[in-house]
Amino acid sequence: RHRVEIIASMPCYSPENVDAQRGDGVFDGSIKALQLLNSLGYGIDADLPLHLVYNPVGPFLPPAQVELEADYKRELFSHFGIVFNKLYTITNLPIGRFAAYLRHSDKLDEYMELLINAFNPAAVEGLMCRNTISVGWRGEVYDCDFNQQLEMQWENGKRLFLWDIDPDKIDNRPIMTGDHCFGCTAGAGSSCGGAIV
Repeated sequence: RHRVEIIASMPCYSPENVDAQRGDGVFDGSIKALQLLNSLGYGIDADLPLHLVYNPVGPFLPPAQVELEADYKRELFSHFGIVFNKLYTITNLPIGRFAAYLRHSDKLDEYMELLINAFNPAAVEGLMCRNTISVGWRGEVYDCDFNQQLEMQWENGKRLFLWDIDPDKIDNRPIMTGDHCFGCTAGAGSSCGGAIV
């Protein structure tokens, strides 16, 4: 009845990698959920899309999206009978828990250097912050989900709400940036829709 698009995080197609990242038993639970979604037509019927999301387990860039999608489709189907539409690869941004992990393991500078050295100018045009806004639960407006997590709001830190925006001026607004933005411009680029280029 309700036709919704489902996008589910699935960090790997092997139980060892998923459970190491997410906790014991998470892989099995994810497989059962995907099988249930398939039984309801998700990933099978054209109007019930099921997409998966991959992000690296550590401080490295994701592999090529097209090749990894083929691996996921082969492995999940051959071992579990699971089908899905697309795989989105997303780069880990150095914020929140991942930044804490990088600091704790003394890898933050190394990871930032990786992101900066992998800067791809071709990815800039497709960045979500150039055509999408993120709205917090109270209506606050941000350039992207990551800026929202960091509480980097428009207008020099003054709270700006959705109802305060002039739609005619939103396209030409300055975008707030920080070091974390290199994550979206590294390699093939990164967005909620996966690789950009």
